[in-house]
Amino acid sequence: NRVILINSYLLIYKKIYVLHMKLLVRIFISLFFLTSTVNAAEFGLAFEWGNLKSCTNGYPNKVDNPIFTLTNVPEGTKILQFRMKDKQSPYNHGGGKVEYTGQTNIEPGAFKYQSPCPPNGKHTYVWTVTAKNEKKKKIGKAKAQKKYPE
Repeated sequence: NRVILINSYLLIYKKIYVLHMKLLVRIFISLFFLTSTVNAAEFGLAFEWGNLKSCTNGYPNKVDNPIFTLTNVPEGTKILQFRMKDKQSPYNHGGGKVEYTGQTNIEPGAFKYQSPCPPNGKHTYVWTVTAKNEKKKKIGKAKAQKKYPE
């Protein structure tokens, strides 16, 4: 009888142990994915046109860059390459490069580009910023868009 009782206790203990181990594994997996998500936050871009001279005749002006706000810039970024495109027109508005030193804002005057200047109503403009490392390899990309005129 004692042997059967001991075996029953051992069997119950083993089941409890296995359940606890499965629970611990689930907790560790959840924590891993939670921290991975936090560490891999999405590279973000926002912009404001700022004091942009009004232009609606289809002939863009050469102007200073807008005010850019950056979030979660990839680690190892050395250069930020900016480019603006008009979603309603194939016109190349250009952009510029900025050395990245940890700043979260890029103020006007960092580079020049061809301003938005839709000839017929509002157009949607998309700024793309590409983060590059010291070897000039692309390590991240972010986009933001706005209509002009607003």
